[in-house]
This record gives sequence, C-alpha cells and structure tokens, in this order.
Amino acid sequence: MEYLHTMVRVGNLDQALDFYCNKLGLVETRRIDNEKGRYTLVFLAAERDIGNVEKTRAPQVELTYNWDEHEYQGGRNFGHLAYRVDDIYATCQKLMDAGVTINRPPRDGHMAFVRSPDGISIELLQRGESLPPQEPWASMPNTGSW
Repeated sequence: MEYLHTMVRVGNLDQALDFYCNKLGLVETRRIDNEKGRYTLVFLAAERDIGNVEKTRAPQVELTYNWDEHEYQGGRNFGHLAYRVDDIYATCQKLMDAGVTINRPPRDGHMAFVRSPDGISIELLQRGESLPPQEPWASMPNTGSW
C-alpha cells in the first residue's frame, strides 16, 4: 500500500488556492480540468516534497472543485491535514499577518491548528523538538473549533 493524497472538496477554487498556496505555502504540482464531469482537480505538495512527488509519490492534497457546487458542510468530519514546519511561531505569525485565524495557538511550541476557507482543519507541527514557550502564543486562547 502507498499513501497518495488527501482529497478536500472546495467551494471556491481561487479562495482555496490563495489559502493553501499563498498563505500556507503549498505548491501546485498538477491540475486537471474535466469539462464532461464539470470539475477541476488541483494537486498541491509541500515545497520540500516537490522533488519527490514523481520519484517517491510524496503525499499531496487534492483540491476538488465541482463547478456546480459551492458550499460544503462538516469539513472537520474526516479529521485534519497535518504539516511539519521549521518554525511554528514564524509560520503562525505569517498566517496571522495574512488574515488567517489561529484556532489553536502553539502555546506548547509544538502544535497549532488553523482552518481553510472551507472549514478544513489543518494541524501544524514543529519540526524536531518543541520550541520554548513564548508570547504572545503562550497565553493566547483558542478561537473557535479546530
């Protein structure tokens, strides 16, 4: 068995790509527009995995945009996507500066959660050892659900 990707349905492809690519930092690796099926598939990978996508089939996120459907409920019902980051604090600050709500701040220097525009829960994990707790993260409360 080989893990290939996680599929997430999105209601607004431009808004989803802005979040996943411009704010979270993923890179589009492939796109399929299916006129007959009236959908678009966009495959995204973490920048570190780009060279491995074809060689080793690195994990990817498949955004599925159904042209005639624009709203989905219960995005959290499948769990979450998880990404390892080099600096949890810098990543969360970058997301916050871009207008993304940090639902579960990295109080422990190790883990944070945010949500995509479609309500998909995304876990961010610190690469290696947890960073020492620091403000404003250490005392920041949760916001919404994650």
